[in-house]
Amino acid sequence: MGNLSEELNANFTSEKLKAIINIKFTSHWLEAIANDWMKPYNLTIQQFNVLRILRGAKKPITVQEVKKRMVERAPNATRLMDKLCKKTLIERLRCDTDRRVVYVKITSEGLELLSQIDDKQHVDTLKNISDEDAKLLNVILDKIR
Repeated sequence: MGNLSEELNANFTSEKLKAIINIKFTSHWLEAIANDWMKPYNLTIQQFNVLRILRGAKKPITVQEVKKRMVERAPNATRLMDKLCKKTLIERLRCDTDRRVVYVKITSEGLELLSQIDDKQHVDTLKNISDEDAKLLNVILDKIR
């Protein structure tokens, strides 16, 4: 990765337009790296995200709550959770008082898999920027949203 104008062989009419395209371009670049990073674990980035949410919750939470907390909203969350259940990484629990409500929780197998995945690899993607740069980037991205 380097200069966006050079990589895309393009000129931009404004820095703000260049910034929007740069964000999208970088997002896709990061997504490709993340997908490669997850391949050895037979997970998608969305499945990894669900496992991390459930580990952090420390108790069963509703499917709706998982969907709300996801970095990338998944319209196919039910299918995503079906696959994680088949892999025995999560399990579903029906609510005793309302059968329409479904809780999910991470299994010991799911916790074990997460412990094998080294978060450092993901952070190494940003090795070319300092902690101060990362802090500024977070401020700017928060301002955009």
